[in-house]
Amino acid sequence: MTGTPSGRIRQTVLYWLRDPAAHFPPASIDPLGTGVTSHALAAKLGVPRRTAVAHLDFLTRLGLLRGRRRLLRTYYHRDEARIAEVAQLFEKNW
Repeated sequence: MTGTPSGRIRQTVLYWLRDPAAHFPPASIDPLGTGVTSHALAAKLGVPRRTAVAHLDFLTRLGLLRGRRRLLRTYYHRDEARIAEVAQLFEKNW
């Protein structure tokens, strides 16, 4: 997951979502300030929205991201507990 170009994209997404306010305009961040829309991520990555959604779906299925629906948009944010759990697995050499 980490050595491929798509792995780097996913790492970048996780990094940006650590502090969404520092990386995205306020209009693309949810009212609670914890998540970002797929449109904003696609624009920042410079990829089509479908491509961004594919990466977001993959990270969501892994449990590293959570999606929160608000009106017509889904805001994605990190699941810090799951990320810590996965990091611990890698530290123990799986």
